[in-house]
Amino acid sequence: MTEDDKEKARAVAVTSVGAGVGGAGGATVGVLELAAQGAATALSASLVIGLGAVAGGAAAYGIYRLFRKKKP
Repeated sequence: MTEDDKEKARAVAVTSVGAGVGGAGGATVGVLELAAQGAATALSASLVIGLGAVAGGAAAYGIYRLFRKKKP
């Protein structure tokens, strides 16, 4: 495995973990709030979880890119 392949694998892993965390956050915060109001539907729950996953993945990848070590 080349160094470039290893870097891509690390980026994918970080993004996947961020998406999982974001999806869980979207599920607990958004869906539970909607359910408490009686407004949750399958579509709205899916949208909140999906948006949380996208936001979490993007944030994790951005932080990874910010802190990864640059080679001279």
